[in-house]
Amino acid sequence: TQYSFKEVFGTLVVQKKLFDVVAKPLVEDLIRGKNGLLFTYGVTGSGKTHTMTGSPGDGGLLPRCLDMIFNSIGPFQAKRFVFKLDDKNGVDVQCEVDALLERQKRDAMPVPKTPSGKRQIDPEFADMINVEDHCKVEEVDEDNVYSVFVSYIEIYNNYIYDLLEEAPFEPIKPKWNSCNTPVRNGDFIPPQSKILREDQNHNMYVTGCTEVEVKSTEEAFEVFWRGQKKRRIANTQLNRESSRSHSVFIIKLAQAPLDADGDNVLQEKEQIILSQLSLVDLAGSERTNRTKAEGNRLREAGNINQSLMTLRTCIEVLRENQMYGTNKMVPYRDSKLTHLFKNYFDGEGKVRMIVCVNPKAEDYEESLQVMRFAEMTQEVEVARPVDRVLCGLTPGRRFRNQAFREELSRKLEMRGGPINGETEEQSVAEIFLQNFPPLPSCELLDINDDQTLPKLIEVLEKRHQLRQMLSEEFAKNVLEFKTMLQEFDSSVVSKGNYIQGKLSEKEKTIAGQKTEIERLEKKIKTLEYKIDILEKTATIYEEDKRNLQQELESKSQKLQRQASDKRRLEARLQGMVAETTMKWEKECERRVAAKQLEMQNKLWVKDEKLKQLKAIVTEPKNEKPERPSRERDREKPVPRSVSPSPVPNAPPVRLRHRRSRSAGERWVDHKPPSNLPTETVMQPHVPHAITVAAASEKALAKCDKYMLTHQELASDGEIETKLIKGDVFKTRGGGQAVQFTEIETLKQESPTGRKRRSSPSNPDPPEDAADSEWTDVETRCSVAVEMRAGSALGPGYQHHAQPK
Repeated sequence: TQYSFKEVFGTLVVQKKLFDVVAKPLVEDLIRGKNGLLFTYGVTGSGKTHTMTGSPGDGGLLPRCLDMIFNSIGPFQAKRFVFKLDDKNGVDVQCEVDALLERQKRDAMPVPKTPSGKRQIDPEFADMINVEDHCKVEEVDEDNVYSVFVSYIEIYNNYIYDLLEEAPFEPIKPKWNSCNTPVRNGDFIPPQSKILREDQNHNMYVTGCTEVEVKSTEEAFEVFWRGQKKRRIANTQLNRESSRSHSVFIIKLAQAPLDADGDNVLQEKEQIILSQLSLVDLAGSERTNRTKAEGNRLREAGNINQSLMTLRTCIEVLRENQMYGTNKMVPYRDSKLTHLFKNYFDGEGKVRMIVCVNPKAEDYEESLQVMRFAEMTQEVEVARPVDRVLCGLTPGRRFRNQAFREELSRKLEMRGGPINGETEEQSVAEIFLQNFPPLPSCELLDINDDQTLPKLIEVLEKRHQLRQMLSEEFAKNVLEFKTMLQEFDSSVVSKGNYIQGKLSEKEKTIAGQKTEIERLEKKIKTLEYKIDILEKTATIYEEDKRNLQQELESKSQKLQRQASDKRRLEARLQGMVAETTMKWEKECERRVAAKQLEMQNKLWVKDEKLKQLKAIVTEPKNEKPERPSRERDREKPVPRSVSPSPVPNAPPVRLRHRRSRSAGERWVDHKPPSNLPTETVMQPHVPHAITVAAASEKALAKCDKYMLTHQELASDGEIETKLIKGDVFKTRGGGQAVQFTEIETLKQESPTGRKRRSSPSNPDPPEDAADSEWTDVETRCSVAVEMRAGSALGPGYQHHAQPK
C-alpha cells in the first residue's frame, strides 16, 4: 500500500531538520501576526511526545519554537505588564506608569513569582533548551514591541484542565484520622474543569486559564515543565509512560506599534495584534484488547478514541463540502478537542500535522488507518485570512529617534553642556545665552565703589559688541540665505519651467497615447463584436454541420438497410425463380413421361387386341393365343414392363407389400385418420417408419424422409391413393422443413364396371359372347400382370412417376 505526503522523514532524522521543515514557517507566521496549529498524530507509543518535547541534549519542536521566538524579538520586547490580557481572549496596552505600578504590586504579593530568566535553570530540562543554532526570523518589524504569553492545558476524558493552576494541597493525598478514614478538608479544592467560550472575533478560548508572561526561552520552558509534571500519564501494556490526555501548549504573541517619537507604545487597542501558536500532543489511539486496559484506563482509552474519531469525522465532512459543494454541518461540538480548534479548520490560521508511525508489526492495522486518515487531510483546504495594516506611521522611527538623541548628547558634550537627561528640557535660547560672558556682581555696597560699574560697563560693552558681531553675522547670513533663496527660487522656477515643459510634452504624449488607447479600445470592441458574431455564426454552422452529419448518417444507414434488403430480396427472388424453374421443369418432365406412358399403354393394348384378333382368326379355337413379342417396345426410349404370356393354370399369387424406392432411409409415414382401407392385395409399406396421424416436429427431427398418404375419389367412382414423398431438412431457426420431390398414384379399377361400359358400345353377335368375355378378362389380367420384374405393384395399379 502506498501513501503520499508532503514530506517523509526516516528513523534517523534529527530534530533540527524536522523543525526547519515543519515548525519554522509557523513561527514566522506567528511573528507576522498569523495563527498556527501544530499537532502530532499516531498510535500509542509511536513517539509523539518525544517529537514535541525532545530528549536531553536534543530538544524537540516546542523548545526550538520558543528559542526562535525570543531570538527574533529579544531586543524589541516590551516591559512586563505593558500588555495585559483580559478575560475575553483580548489584550490591553498600559502606559509605563501603570505597568510600573503593576510590577511593584506583583513584587509585593506573597504568591510565587513568575519565573525569572536570571534564576538558576533546572538541570532536569537544561539540556533540552540548550539550542546552539540560534535560529531567528529575518524580517522583524523593528517599530513594534512584543510580549509573549504561554498557557498549558490538557483535555482529559473530554474535560479541559489548566496544568498551570496552583492547587492549595495535593489532591491525591487527603488527610487521614486515627480510624484510617479520610478527613474532609475545607481548604482542599479539587481541580475544576474549564469552559470553552467564543470571543467577539469568533475564536474559541478557555475561560479562566492561567496565562503567564515570559521574557526568555528558559522562563517559558520552565513554565511548560511545571505543567508537564501535572499531566496525566499511565503505564500500559504498550507504553510505560502513555499519555492519557491531549495536551495543548499555547504561545500568544502580542505586538503593538510605537508612537511617532519611537519611545512609547501607541495607546490604541485597534492597533494591537494578538497571534497564537498551539502545539498539541495528541494521545495515541489504542485498542483495548492489546493494552489490556481496565477500569479508569479503559474509560480513558474510550474517550481518547472518541475524540480522535470526532477529529476524523470533522476532516471528512470538510473534505466532502469542498469536493462536492455541499454545506453539511461540521460536528465540532462533539468533542472538546475539535471545538477548541474550530476556528483553525474554518480558515483562521495554518494547520500542520506530524504523523508518527511505529514500524512494529503489531501496529500494522492501526498504522494503516492513521496514514489513510493523514493522507486524506491533505485534500482539505482552508481559507487564509488577509493581512491587516498596522498603522500609518513612518517606518524605522525607533532607530532614527535613538540616533537623534545620541547625536544631540554628543554635541552637547562637545560644547561642555550637560549631557544628562536635563539637556532635553533646556530650550534653544538658554543654550544660546550660555555662550555669552557671565555678568559680574551688580550689588553696590559703597558710594565710593568705582570698580563694579566699570566692570559692568565693560562686560555690557563686550556683550554689545558680541551682539553686534552676531547681528552683523546674522545679517550677513540672512543676506547670504536670501541670495541662496533667490538662487534657489530662480533654479526652482527654471526647473519648474523645465518640468512644466516636460510635463506638457508628457501630457501631450499621454493625450496622444490616450487617443491611441481609445482608438485601440474601440478597435478591440469592434473586433470583439466581430468575434462574437463569428463565434455565433460558427456555433450555428457547427450545429448545422452536426445536424447534417446526423442526417447523412441516418440516410447512409437507411441506404445500407435498403441495399441489404434489396440483396436479400434479390437472393430470395433468385431462389424463388430457380425453385419455380426447377418445379416446372420437373412438372413438364413428369407430364411428358406420363403422357408417353399413357400413349405406350394405349398402343400396347391396341396391338394386343390386334394380335388376339389375328390369333383368333388364324388359329383353331381349342388353342389359346400366345402373346407376340414386342421387341419394338423394348427399343422405346422410356422402358416399361413386358406382360408375361397368359398361363391357363396359374399358381395363386402370394400376398406381398409394395416396397418404397428409398427403403434404407428413416421415414415419417403420415396417414391421416380420414383414410379408408382399400383391402387390396398389395399395400404401400415402408420398413423402419414412424407412423403418425398428424405431422409433428418431434417426429420430423428423427427422420430424413417424409411420405403423405392422400386419398380422393376418381372420375370413375373408384378410390385413388396418392403417395406424396419429400425430403426433411433442418432450418436456421432450429425447426424442420419438408421439400416434396415426387408423387406416386395408386389407382384401383373394377373389371365388371369396365365390361359394363364396353358392352353397349360393341354389340357383337351372341355366339361370340364367351370368346369376347375371355378376351376382355385376359386382356385386363395381362395389363395388370405385365410389370417390370421386381416391382412391388399389385394388379390394378398404375405407376406414374411424377417428380416435382
